[in-house]
Amino acid sequence: MFAVIRTGGKQYKVSKNDTLRVEKLSAGAGETVTIGDVLLVCDGAKSTVGVPTVAGAKVMAEIVEHVRADKIIVFKKKRRQNYRRKNGHRQDLTLIKITDIKAA
Repeated sequence: MFAVIRTGGKQYKVSKNDTLRVEKLSAGAGETVTIGDVLLVCDGAKSTVGVPTVAGAKVMAEIVEHVRADKIIVFKKKRRQNYRRKNGHRQDLTLIKITDIKAA
């Protein structure tokens, strides 16, 4: 059984016991969160596609820890204008483990 969920503006295909990194969630480490934006649920033979979400479907996940992504360098330059700007960015992420998928 798998589901397609939407969180943080992105879509993820998840199954039970999957671990994935998503945009930072407000709950603390060790807490359980419920993701209600389930776009598709498939259990082998039967698939349910939401319009836009599947009514009554939920994905339960446990927050493992909060992490930060690798640093990316943002460099802007305009040639012959002596214009250079260098910035770094590290995105805040949450590591979650999918514990259960409940269809409608």
